[in-house]
Amino acid sequence: MADKLAKMRRKFVDKVTIAVLNQLLDDILEDRIVNDGEKDSILEENSSRENKARCLIDTVKKKGDIACMKMIAHLQSRDPTLFSELGLSCSPPAPPAAGPRNIQEEGWSTTHIPTTEAFWRQKQNNKDIYPVTINNIGSRVALLITNIKFKLDKLVRHGAEKDELNTEKLLTDLGYEVVKHTNLTAKAIDDAVIKFSKHPKLRETDSVMVVIMSHGKRGTILGVDWKPRTDDEEMDEFSIDNIYKHLGSENCPALLNKPKILIIQACRGEQRGHVLVSDDPAVCDDDDKEDCLRIAHKEKDFISLLSCTPDTVSYRNLNLGSYLILFIVDVFNTVACEDDIEELFRKVMQRFEDYCLDNKRQMPTKDRCTLTKHFYFYPGLNVV
Repeated sequence: MADKLAKMRRKFVDKVTIAVLNQLLDDILEDRIVNDGEKDSILEENSSRENKARCLIDTVKKKGDIACMKMIAHLQSRDPTLFSELGLSCSPPAPPAAGPRNIQEEGWSTTHIPTTEAFWRQKQNNKDIYPVTINNIGSRVALLITNIKFKLDKLVRHGAEKDELNTEKLLTDLGYEVVKHTNLTAKAIDDAVIKFSKHPKLRETDSVMVVIMSHGKRGTILGVDWKPRTDDEEMDEFSIDNIYKHLGSENCPALLNKPKILIIQACRGEQRGHVLVSDDPAVCDDDDKEDCLRIAHKEKDFISLLSCTPDTVSYRNLNLGSYLILFIVDVFNTVACEDDIEELFRKVMQRFEDYCLDNKRQMPTKDRCTLTKHFYFYPGLNVV
């Protein structure tokens, strides 16, 4: 993609208007291809339209192929005539045949990179991969619960609105219809999961995703009415175990043998992992069954990613949102087109291994993984 920008540089400089230049700068700023300082530098340090255009092209070229692809796509949207005159295409480069995408060279994508039909067809007859058909993808459904405002003012999760926005977009890009709830008590969370377990699309979907973001403690998620315990008052806490119970084989047969992917953004204790803002408030049956009945495991085909290890805190940036969601979006956008869910979660965890902010550390953890096969999302699959 960088070579495409290089080839069309002269004609772009000659023909692009100042209005389109400004729009493109706004677009790539929103995509985080450039930061505010880089945008200001392009505008203020170059007096002529031509020099602004040259600087824009040269800046984006240095950001890698994915950044170039995004700018070309924005140009197509902003000025289709110029896009056509330049002979451009915004199709992503085909993934290399011998090996995975080189993230270090290409960088993280700000929008999802679609999988190829060839990749999907290659996986169709592999018994170690969960089956995914075009009809399945069209029936995908996800549950998104975000607690932002709490009765106790000190618990308000500033910045969580960004998490909700980013997560909903990611789920939609992966092909899921999003059932969204905001600011629920523990009982309301439980009711929402139960209602979700009866969703009519579950029989046709290939998988479900459940994302819950709130304050938390080890094993629980806090409802919006939570307050420190007084006397024998019942705590407004939702047990994470209930997700497995409500979506397991016994209570939700529609999801039997289908991946159930859980992402929990909440603290699991108060210790530091080594606030920003911290997301923390301070059997076997021996009886034989008849041969005509098939016994299913109560808890199977689950995989969970929790935002931190037990008894530690997770961190959230007031402007960008939680680091877990930011890194999930980066990883899923870039390599969900070729990696299965366990590898995606591993790469999210790897992002935290390489990341340190003011000596604060956080490490997500995979939990209760009972997947028996590989699961691929095949984002953006378009089969002719």
